Amino acid sequence: MYDKELVLNILTQIFEATQKISFRIEPIQSANDFITAPDGLEKLDSICMLLIAIGESLKKIDKITNGELLSQYPQVDWKGAKGIRDIIAHQYFDIDAEEIFWVCSHQLNPLSLTIKKIINELKI
Repeated sequence: MYDKELVLNILTQIFEATQKISFRIEPIQSANDFITAPDGLEKLDSICMLLIAIGESLKKIDKITNGELLSQYPQVDWKGAKGIRDIIAHQYFDIDAEEIFWVCSHQLNPLSLTIKKIINELKI
């Protein structure tokens, strides 16, 4: 068995990071909004940092739970969610704003909802 409190703490941090990303991306209407103004670039940088933290935290959860917890929730592409961390961290100067915008627009909400569901189920 794994340390449920530790996993809940990490999941809560991930959920809070998804909320921060949602708030920061709200005024961004397209990938161009990231790259055409200094404040857009700052938003892109901060969002990328949070995506790195999310990916790293998901890897940590997998390690703590021996890969058993997240696999119970196949509605999220966990491999992709963890993998974006590697892409951003290792190819930072080649970040594709279009890809980050797509991830935030299409995958962030399902991730956030699933993390919240996991938190609620672990608290039972």
